[in-house]
Amino acid sequence: MNTHRLTILLRLLVLIVVLNASAYAGPPFLTDDPEPVEYQHGEFYVFSTVAATKGATTVQAPAFELNYGIAEETQFHIVAPFNSFASDGNPTEYGFGDIQLGIKYRFLKETEDWPQLGVFPMLMVPSGDADRGLGNGSVWATLPIWAQKSWGKWTTYGGIGYAINPAAGRKNYLFGGWLLQRKITEKLTLGGEVYFQEADTDSGLDPSLSTAGGIFQSTSLINLGGFYDFDEHFHFLFSAGYSLAGDKYVPGYLGLQYTW
Repeated sequence: MNTHRLTILLRLLVLIVVLNASAYAGPPFLTDDPEPVEYQHGEFYVFSTVAATKGATTVQAPAFELNYGIAEETQFHIVAPFNSFASDGNPTEYGFGDIQLGIKYRFLKETEDWPQLGVFPMLMVPSGDADRGLGNGSVWATLPIWAQKSWGKWTTYGGIGYAINPAAGRKNYLFGGWLLQRKITEKLTLGGEVYFQEADTDSGLDPSLSTAGGIFQSTSLINLGGFYDFDEHFHFLFSAGYSLAGDKYVPGYLGLQYTW
């Protein structure tokens, strides 16, 4: 099977299942949480995403994520994706994308009166071909702070962050979100988030130069999803959303998670 046909099949699979995702966040949502993986425990994901904006669509399929507790309150994080990028009037490109590295550190545990707090700085390594729309073309970073509080079957978390991106045609921006989720049954948890991001490209940038489904103007969106626990180790994650204001942005996520 040639690369073009493989790309079409992968994109159809994701679109059919999730209906319409940017990967860089707490699966399956864009908003993240401050809770790290426990020391010497781990999580491994195989997932697919779609990020559709005005004039451009990026699909990650397959993509792989590993989180591991390297110390007390400290988690190592890595994502390695294969990207498909399509823009108006241009052929679809497919290849390896940018690698994402991060360290999540929780500096305040949750109590009855106080939420837990943590930071999750990430560094994006330009391993994807920027000329083909598969990468950013330069190292860039995100610096967020996240908070979380739980009571009974309910959990809420969110925060704000700042992205520093020196690549040509790109710019620094604020982002943030807040999520509320509830455990519906012993196996099913559902939630929804509101999320915003400032423009991440220079005004008037050609959509064909966008990377990873970049947003051309600021956007605010709502995203719904959850996860289903097959057992204590295997989990199914899903989400889909749509922009409410600003530039059009349609995210979606579909993944399988193994925990140990």
